[in-house]
Amino acid sequence: MKWKDEWKKLAILAIAFLACFYLPVEYLQGWARLKNAVWESLYLVRWYAQEHVLLCLVPAFFIAGAIAVFVRPASVIRYLGAKANKVLAYGVASVSGTILAVCSCTVLPLFAGIYRMGAGLGPACSFLYSGPAINVLAIILTARVLGLELGIARAVGAIVFSIVIGLAMHFIFRKEEIQKANAQADMPESEEARPLWKNALFFTAMVGVLVFANLGKPDGATGLWHAVHAAKWIITGVFALAIALILVFWLKVAWLKVALTAIPTAILAFIFHDEPMIAFAAAVVGLSWATSTDQGEGGEWFAQSWSFAKQIMPLLLAGVLVAGLLLGRPGHEGVIPPEWVTGAVGGNSLFANFFASLAGAFMYFATLTEVPILQGLIGAGMGKGPALALLLAGPALSLPNMLVIRSVMGTKKTMVFVALVVVMATVTGMVYGTIFG
Repeated sequence: MKWKDEWKKLAILAIAFLACFYLPVEYLQGWARLKNAVWESLYLVRWYAQEHVLLCLVPAFFIAGAIAVFVRPASVIRYLGAKANKVLAYGVASVSGTILAVCSCTVLPLFAGIYRMGAGLGPACSFLYSGPAINVLAIILTARVLGLELGIARAVGAIVFSIVIGLAMHFIFRKEEIQKANAQADMPESEEARPLWKNALFFTAMVGVLVFANLGKPDGATGLWHAVHAAKWIITGVFALAIALILVFWLKVAWLKVALTAIPTAILAFIFHDEPMIAFAAAVVGLSWATSTDQGEGGEWFAQSWSFAKQIMPLLLAGVLVAGLLLGRPGHEGVIPPEWVTGAVGGNSLFANFFASLAGAFMYFATLTEVPILQGLIGAGMGKGPALALLLAGPALSLPNMLVIRSVMGTKKTMVFVALVVVMATVTGMVYGTIFG
């Protein structure tokens, strides 16, 4: 008998027993709150599907698939592998969020892509944290809405966190990393299918579509940012056109297939210019058809992208449903009433900072939404330390995010990664609250 497996079963039974023992039947009496929480979970998953799947996740799946097909494992190993130059590896990984500006779920396919291709655990985890955490727009909005000192603290904390968490993950699992490094040293150099500059342009075009399709509307009605936002779909279209040309001339996908995708997309964009999602959806369907029926690299690209989608999408949607059931949407209640949260994060105690970090880690924050949510919590009495703790833990993690990370790198590594984020956010919040509270 394997007692390790038996202890796991015992732990599950103990948790189930405690859940039944402390089941808040009186609290849920009449089913009103529970029914409301169920509706909130459905509203949240619908909102998530409308706002994030098509514009955020689908481009991310295609980028992850392209990493698997068009980037040589040797290249990833050279720059992000277990034996890569640490300054370069962690430097690149820790600032990735300034370019991507994605949420905790959109970064997952990209993380899975580089991790599967041989990136070291440390740089991969730095990238996983920094992708959603070091978001320039979110940091600027934090400084404007919540104060300059909190914006600066968030920026500095996020960059330091991404590096420290990556180094800690590498150190904790150093035996596995040494084995990976030794295995990578024996890998033969593969030949480059096409020049590096071609791959760079291809990925630039895909990242351009991801970034500009999700560009948020600025507060002001004038200025450079307003002008860029007004032209966001034109810029997105230019990047999409670049992808179409690359498909034909570099990936050798049949030009007729690309034309049968591009022309209807352009027509739909012209007719439904106020509903760009229609043209975007047509482009996604057309790209999927054109690549999935290709016998060359295009077919491989779609197969890898579909593999990521199959692995990640069900877990994300299930996680969003559970998050909505427990916490509801911003301004709406789930099973857990918001006054419990606001009552627990006042002051600057260890419990307040830990609770803010833990609650933020399980909540789902879409890009930039954490700022108005936190503004309301501060108005309700939340301390400065717990506010920073939530800002450092919340955007980088969520319950859906954790489920997917576990499927990529296992339960043990996921638990350590989450624990590092929560503990570091708690300590940082306490220090910040002590100094500026």
